[in-house]
Amino acid sequence: MKKLYISIVALALISTTGCKKFLEQAPDQRTQLNSVDKVAELLTSAYPEGNYIAFTETASDNVEDKGPGIGDEEREIVFPYMWKDNDNYTEDTPTNYWNACYTAIAAANAALETIDKASDQTAYLPYKGEALVARAYAHFMLVTLFAKSYDAGAANDSPGIPYVTAPEKVVVGQYSRGTVASVYANIEKDLLAGLPLLKNTAYKIPKYHFNIAAGNAFAARFFLFKKDYNKVVQYASSVSPSNSFATILRPWNTRYNTYTLDEMYLYFTQASEPSTLLLIETASLWARTLTPRFGYGQVINDQVFTANVTGSRWVYKSAYYGQPHYSMLKWKEYFVKTSPNATIGDPYTIVPVLTVDETLLNRAEAYASLGQNALALADLNTYCSTRILNYSATTHAVTLAKIASFYGTSDPKAGLIATILDFKKKEFTQEGLRWFDILRYRLPVQHKIFAVNGSFETITLTADDPRKLFQIPSQVVLSGIAQNPR
Repeated sequence: MKKLYISIVALALISTTGCKKFLEQAPDQRTQLNSVDKVAELLTSAYPEGNYIAFTETASDNVEDKGPGIGDEEREIVFPYMWKDNDNYTEDTPTNYWNACYTAIAAANAALETIDKASDQTAYLPYKGEALVARAYAHFMLVTLFAKSYDAGAANDSPGIPYVTAPEKVVVGQYSRGTVASVYANIEKDLLAGLPLLKNTAYKIPKYHFNIAAGNAFAARFFLFKKDYNKVVQYASSVSPSNSFATILRPWNTRYNTYTLDEMYLYFTQASEPSTLLLIETASLWARTLTPRFGYGQVINDQVFTANVTGSRWVYKSAYYGQPHYSMLKWKEYFVKTSPNATIGDPYTIVPVLTVDETLLNRAEAYASLGQNALALADLNTYCSTRILNYSATTHAVTLAKIASFYGTSDPKAGLIATILDFKKKEFTQEGLRWFDILRYRLPVQHKIFAVNGSFETITLTADDPRKLFQIPSQVVLSGIAQNPR
């Protein structure tokens, strides 16, 4: 029963009462999807309820080894730091995230099948849009983490991941990984078909669904991977049609600066935050991972708060948990009891998977890549105006001259890209997004591993290292899916 095939989610299609009462349900729940309300309820399961942050963040260059005996050494953290495969299916592992994505895809496909059979689809259209965009998002995350990164202009004929577009009707179906190119083509098809159908008024709390702004932010990220920069600008700009990004970025140097540490934990993942575009509730221990041996510590904390190209430093908040453990105050754990009177339950972390902050920096990168330097600088300065205490455009504005001096380059494009990647690296510390830039730019990563006597070994993840592809779960080979080479 522990074997998790790609098609096993068909057995749970899809009970909104959860797996606890699975054996009490009819074998095929799809027969009960006979109304708009039921389809809408089903789509709350169309988002990956697994967490990628633990393994993407720990595999990146945003972590450090604090030394033997200093901090916890759970497998979920140790293995990605060493770039070793972890075939466990517990929370916060690649296998868990793989299964969560395909479970989400199964829900989207069940909803789409019901909608397609409806005699009048009018009332279903917002949910059709949500299902298509959610299906595209889950497949995008899978191809990003488990296949080679898209290379614009190349054949992209390396193995992708199975793109599933219909409800599964057998226990162990056979699937093809296709190619990275074919997966991207399917993502784009679903995304462009779904976006025009999204409707914010279809949801009580839009930020837990693919609302219009979240759909555009996802499109901007997707086309950034494709290096289709004009479309990045188009979709990123649609997140704030009035170009009022300064009013909806995270208010680090104003409201956030007044918060206590406990308030920061509380508000960072609230749906009421204007910067938050899409929230996903994930079954995860990440919020309690405060003192890992391999993680955010003194060295990385100092790097985050050193002066940057503006000549000043960020006004972020971090908390100290005993030398050398730190946290960026982003995660609050929510504990769901297994029953009203139970003393045990399941930990959850709510993750803002799409934000205004990422979207603006993605647009800045697109402008820089298009040679539109003034517009790239304008976006960077909008961003900086919310990050530096007592910000002054006269004193702190990012300029090409400052960039050339700070990064030692006379190439404006290279300098702007370096600035953006540096800003993103610090902005999304402990959020797992640095890994995405490492993949897109084929950046090498070095990790130190300290011995008891203080000596250390340096291990390197090279630009095209096959370990940059997280390993596909071994259990899915029965579905005809080959694992990644090692």
